[in-house]
Amino acid sequence: MARTRIDRGSDRIEIRRIFSRGVVVNRPARSGPSNVSRSRRTSIVAALALLLGVPVVGRVRAEAAGGAPGTVPPTLLATRSGERREVGTTTGITEARADTIAPRPPLWALTWSDEFDGPAGGAVSALHWNAEIGDGCDAGNCGWGNEEKQRYTSGTENAALTGSGMLAITARRDPDGPRCYYGPCRYTSAKLTTRGKVTPRFGRVEARIRIPTGQGLWPAFWMLGAGFPATKWPDCGELDIMEHHGSKPGNVSSAMHGPGYSGNAALVHEHTPPGADFTRDFHRYAVEWDSAQVRFSVDDVVHFIVRRGEVAAPKVWAFDHPFYIILNLAVGGTFDGDPASDAVLPATMLVDYVRVYERQ
Repeated sequence: MARTRIDRGSDRIEIRRIFSRGVVVNRPARSGPSNVSRSRRTSIVAALALLLGVPVVGRVRAEAAGGAPGTVPPTLLATRSGERREVGTTTGITEARADTIAPRPPLWALTWSDEFDGPAGGAVSALHWNAEIGDGCDAGNCGWGNEEKQRYTSGTENAALTGSGMLAITARRDPDGPRCYYGPCRYTSAKLTTRGKVTPRFGRVEARIRIPTGQGLWPAFWMLGAGFPATKWPDCGELDIMEHHGSKPGNVSSAMHGPGYSGNAALVHEHTPPGADFTRDFHRYAVEWDSAQVRFSVDDVVHFIVRRGEVAAPKVWAFDHPFYIILNLAVGGTFDGDPASDAVLPATMLVDYVRVYERQ
């Protein structure tokens, strides 16, 4: 639930946006009489809302200044996306109930989520997640294709519930680790996937994440075509919803990989808002995709759009099939280099939730 409070002189307007219900708008009433009946007041607000196509749920309170019928400052409403609309001026309204105005159906319907509820130190649900393990060599992809230095484990020392409704993926120094492809393994971490369990085809996939900072850290929230590994990469398609260079706290990136545009030739956008530091707080990272386009956003601000028509031959559009979700925290490799110091570890990527929606 998002809540916004706006002061307009002596007026205070409170907007509460609840995803499944629409928008609740509260304006505390001023004292004073009114000569307008309750049913008349309701119809006035209903007419204004319907005229502008703005859904309202709950109460809208307003009254003329001075405690007598007169002109009321514009009533502020909000749409599902958070857009605010001024409805206009009315006269003599003291209180109008808008409960009877049916909200528009939400744009997205929640079809799956993991809110990571459970006791502190517990493992993620095996109904939802798989843990990939090792340094990639068992899958014929040593270093996971990027010369990464971590060894993924399935233990709760690297992926565990916090007890407060979050998942903690933690990269750690491992001075006594077994041998990896490059020598003794120096780091451990976790990589969780929904392969074979949650594989949406089109829709919106979103996670609320706080990412760590430090040279050599590579937190990521991404997706691979569900046909992988039978369908080889990059033919399976890859959607990188959020990747972060640990050495660049003000930067996150999104990317698409497919036949003819993969690796260093991927379609990539670096999102670097002025003054941003993505490591200080949680942010919502999302992708919305269908057969026509892919849209990447941070906190509902779309920063990268790729349309099907822009992926021209010899490139091939590879995003019409189901995909599975991946959360991981890599250490070292070609993306952000190796850690300059082990002092950056342990480092944790906190995930508040992962949610999947389909378009209504």
